[in-house]
Amino acid sequence: AAMDYAELAAAAAAKMELYRRDPGGWRGCRRTSEVAVSWRPSAEFAGNVYRAEGILPASPQRVWECIKPVAGGLRTKWDQNVKDFEVIEAVSDTVSVCRTTTPSAFMRIISPREFVDVVLMKQCEDGTMLSAATNVEHPLCPPQPNFVRGFNYPCGCFCILLPGEPDRTQLLSFFQTDLGGYLPQTVVDSFFPASIAGFYSNLTKAVKTLKV
Repeated sequence: AAMDYAELAAAAAAKMELYRRDPGGWRGCRRTSEVAVSWRPSAEFAGNVYRAEGILPASPQRVWECIKPVAGGLRTKWDQNVKDFEVIEAVSDTVSVCRTTTPSAFMRIISPREFVDVVLMKQCEDGTMLSAATNVEHPLCPPQPNFVRGFNYPCGCFCILLPGEPDRTQLLSFFQTDLGGYLPQTVVDSFFPASIAGFYSNLTKAVKTLKV
């Protein structure tokens, strides 16, 4: 029901706020010129939650335009991990149920995946824009035969204003995904830090070049 979706979305957003304020226990695993990635064991499933932080060379509005989870948005243009993104149901102005498909990855060891999530977009009191998501079931989205169904646990991104720097944005992201299927843990553990570094690298290019 719509109420349940809205509640799940609000709970995912609340988790994001908790992760943002909780500096404890993160262990660094990858650093590039664009992003620092760290991880800790997830409390949601038998995997890790990843924290990524970087500064992008564009205004928060521009970064938000590139990452916001909307139909016909820019994500499919620049994010190599998003093949297709569709809104299955608009629950409210700020909450929607979405299906994302991903191409095969990691030299095809990881086959195409599909994810069905409830997604919330909101502006925080300090002007930060937040997008938060978590996995849900939806009657219009039964599992598709050509995809492995994966599950996002509470995850999201904060577009944070930097005082006095209108053309730079801090992007703080949390990734928490069960890829499903039967992947060796070593593959999963090496895939995510590399994938997240790629996300920041591709987004950095996108905010410089894409017409928003």
